Amino acid sequence: MHYQIELALSLLAALALGLMIGIERGWSGRDSDEDTRVAGVRTFSLIGLSGGVFAILAQQWGVWLIVTGFIVVAILIASSYISYSKLSDDAGITTEFSMLLTFALAIWAASGDPLPALSCGAVVVALLGHKKSLHKLLKCISPKAFYSGITLLLISVVVLPLLPNEGYGPWQALNPYWLWWMVVLISGLSFIGYLFTQLLGERRGTLITAIAGGFASSTAVTLTMARFAKKNSQSVIYASGMLLACSIMFPRVLIEVFVVNRELLPLLWPPILLMFAGLLTVITLMYRQHKRNPPSETGEITINNPLQLTTAIQFGILLAVILLLAEAMKNWFGDAGIYGLSIISGLMDVDAITLSLSRSAQSELSRQVAATGIILACVSNTLLKGIMFASVAGIKLHYRYAVYMILSVIPGLLYAFWQF
Repeated sequence: MHYQIELALSLLAALALGLMIGIERGWSGRDSDEDTRVAGVRTFSLIGLSGGVFAILAQQWGVWLIVTGFIVVAILIASSYISYSKLSDDAGITTEFSMLLTFALAIWAASGDPLPALSCGAVVVALLGHKKSLHKLLKCISPKAFYSGITLLLISVVVLPLLPNEGYGPWQALNPYWLWWMVVLISGLSFIGYLFTQLLGERRGTLITAIAGGFASSTAVTLTMARFAKKNSQSVIYASGMLLACSIMFPRVLIEVFVVNRELLPLLWPPILLMFAGLLTVITLMYRQHKRNPPSETGEITINNPLQLTTAIQFGILLAVILLLAEAMKNWFGDAGIYGLSIISGLMDVDAITLSLSRSAQSELSRQVAATGIILACVSNTLLKGIMFASVAGIKLHYRYAVYMILSVIPGLLYAFWQF
């Protein structure tokens, strides 16, 4: 009796797979003639059930039965496609490939793994159902963004596995595999932000685009917002956008630490979130002022492509230098050397010092020193962005934003010194 229940559930899972995909295919072709459709709900359901039957029979007769069944189904689908293509100008093979995939997933579901197979079936339905959205998405992606995605694949899938995973140089601080893996991580985060700025553009508003731009390059957003503020007397919206982009640094730092050294998170997340909350509070107050006095004109945020091979190599070199300097400063000057390096490095790039200290905290460097260094880098970078914005937009009218930024991060800094 128990075996019969398992058998029925396996066949039901296989049938459900065919039914799911068949409903989507039938719905997408609901406006066409039934005689011109390759397959619908019934056909896909039968294919799913057939896959389940073949999987169960194969348990007694061997795997060759599944191979034979797959070949027969493939021949039938190919014959159907040839006949259909003679009657229609549509040369797509989406439905035919979905039929083969349905058969394979049904076999998987009936072989004892129904949940993963059904999950894959749900993904198939989602991909098939969002045809128009996916095509529209492709039209929104610029050639630069597309080729940047290819570059990301090359540096992650092709280059990364070829690098040795061992330490070289002074203090064995330089691990080529780890260095390039960090390059891939930062490039990926930047690329996601850049892609969103391409997709959103100015249509979604300055603030939303600034959030996406903050992942790509908060420096670029700061300079762009400062130029807009210089041309517009109602500059609150641009200052808010700059603050939003800069605030993205804090969750980005937590993501980087989570990837490299999760043991630092209990020390880091309270002060980091305090700084983040401080900036968000300032942004909220400023945005309310903006709603009462909206600017007369808006502009689009322009960010250069952050994922270029030269940019990736430059960041890798910078990270290697910071790693060596961190080891040197620790050996020569102790904790004070780490803190000084953090402040100076934060003026250039927060990512490099964050990754470097997170890695060093896995061995000789104490977690408290590493966490303090990362926080100091965040503070110095925040102050620099505020000064940069005020300098470009006009010191007399915008110096207060630099003051707001430093005041917003002081609670987190004080908490860190009290905690450590």
